[in-house]
Amino acid sequence: MRPLRFVFGLHLHQPVGNFDQVFQQHLDDVYRPLLERLAGADFFPAVLHISGPLLEWLERHAPAYLDRLAPFVADRRIELLLGGFYEPVLASLPRADRVEQIGWLKDALRRRFGVEAEGLWLTERVWEPELAVDLAEAGVRYALVDDRHFLVTGFTSDQLHAPWWTETSGRRVALFPIDERLRYLIPFRPPAETAAYLDELRAAGHQLAVLADDGEKFGGWPGTREWVYDRGWLDQFMATIRGRIDAGAVELSTLADALREVPSGGLAYLPTASYREMEAWSLPAAAAIRLGRLERDLGEERIAGPDGSLIRGAHWRNFFVKYSESNRMHKKMQALSELARRRGDPEDVRRAIGRAQCNDAYWHGVFGGLYLPHLREAIWRNLAAAEAGLRRGQGLAWEVLDLDNDGHDEIWVHSDRFSAVVSPHRGGAVEDYTIFATGINYANALTRRLEPYYVTAIEEQARAEHGDSAGAASIHDIEAGLRLDAQPPTDREDRTLFVDRVLAPGIALENYVAGDYAPVRSWARVPAAYEVSRPRGAVEIRCTLPAGGISDAVSDGAPRPLEKLIRFTPDGRVTVSYAWDPAMAAPDDLFAPELSLFRPLDAAFEPKPEVWSFPIETLAKSERGLDRTLQGESITPRWPVSAGAARISLSAED
Repeated sequence: MRPLRFVFGLHLHQPVGNFDQVFQQHLDDVYRPLLERLAGADFFPAVLHISGPLLEWLERHAPAYLDRLAPFVADRRIELLLGGFYEPVLASLPRADRVEQIGWLKDALRRRFGVEAEGLWLTERVWEPELAVDLAEAGVRYALVDDRHFLVTGFTSDQLHAPWWTETSGRRVALFPIDERLRYLIPFRPPAETAAYLDELRAAGHQLAVLADDGEKFGGWPGTREWVYDRGWLDQFMATIRGRIDAGAVELSTLADALREVPSGGLAYLPTASYREMEAWSLPAAAAIRLGRLERDLGEERIAGPDGSLIRGAHWRNFFVKYSESNRMHKKMQALSELARRRGDPEDVRRAIGRAQCNDAYWHGVFGGLYLPHLREAIWRNLAAAEAGLRRGQGLAWEVLDLDNDGHDEIWVHSDRFSAVVSPHRGGAVEDYTIFATGINYANALTRRLEPYYVTAIEEQARAEHGDSAGAASIHDIEAGLRLDAQPPTDREDRTLFVDRVLAPGIALENYVAGDYAPVRSWARVPAAYEVSRPRGAVEIRCTLPAGGISDAVSDGAPRPLEKLIRFTPDGRVTVSYAWDPAMAAPDDLFAPELSLFRPLDAAFEPKPEVWSFPIETLAKSERGLDRTLQGESITPRWPVSAGAARISLSAED
């Protein structure tokens, strides 16, 4: 029997905007010791993908690491893979941007290592059929996807130990299925289990086994540094596999060699897909809870079998539906990318847009992702840098367009100093308020939402901790072990600036903070009639809203509408003037627009109101369990309804 080709592939990545100390910690705990142990045991060939943000950081802070890597690449003992340079989910990008991102990394690897990479690490393994054209256009011959992509299509697991080919419009690319079982064995189970599984595959006549997974599992995840290095898992693993190599049962292989030596499985057309957990995470909370309960009802054995692949969640793009904050970043990125193409693609602008395409802040799964303020802030800072470059020297202007692609128009106001997006459909709320000098979108505070793991963590509170002593806890074991005594606060409506309500005087601040209240009136989801004008060197948006709003109470009279005048000046200052009929609510009710600020701003109120403020905190999954994170500050001025008028002015310090 021929030996089984075993591809040992790792993906190393840190997101745009992550802290320097996190890069350094992973270099010390993962990247450097992993390379040294592989070199010391001559555990080659291996396959490696280094993302662009990590590659740039290493060039600046640890070039010796890249120098150490270079001879192994030159000798073809390590095969380097392509990807989008700034680690975007390629399916989410404009098509020209996909090719460009891959080209950036292709050029970087050629300059630094002198190689022409042809294989691709597909970020989060998010596949869409049309990607075949763009990958081929970018010079990619083969890419990694999950075996699940094939299984949901009706393939059986015993078909997936070979490269397959797919095409779109006659442009083709080879696809390597990543073996999910290997992903869960390595490095979490004793090495003998991996060796036994490889022997099973060879005995069944298979010629190929592919592992490709996050390198951070080898020392970056909780408990793995001790398990992988201190307790000797990696040394034992390499020795065990070396024993199978010496016995002629296993042969380490690159993907390039496997494509050349292992017969093609044939033709495959894959649907939109990602890995199983990702498809569940992208579901709305209620649907994700139902899916989890369905999987429990079916049982672990059936879910692990052929039927399990037919139980699916949603697709990665659904995060844009699930989280409005993600959608705003994404659609602003797309709009600026298109504008840059029309403006001749200045290099600094294109790179800023590329950095803003880094995937991590756009979604949330077992890691914080979208819930990490510094990652969202990095996206918005790069969008601000790109737009500042494109608006340089321009005066105050506005345009009406459906910027977020939801079927409702927004008003995009901008100059060479700022950019703002007003949503008439949401009562004239300001959803984006970016000052170029600071690089901050002050409307970037995150909404407190119901997450499915709140429910499951409460349900699991009384159960014993998950896992056993035979291996290290995987990140999914940690996820399953989350515990909560009570559900965290959630918000009634999405957070942004100038969300207008009328509150009853009996609502206490603690109830308001907890989201445990019902407004007398709310215009958060009420469409406004609007007019845009250009008086006295400003842009003014006059919104007219029905006096009733959305309410649990019924008004006996017919008060005049709520008038909301939003005024922007070229330097980015915004003033919102309100006028309302006091008859729209009871005399002791309070007109209370809410500002959810990502960072502090200078705010002035007229007349002087009573102001409520509180920190906006979220509770979200991370690799450590559940993290409480400050997302911004809620500021709510409260005027007696009898006042009939009020004004709020905002400005940012440069």
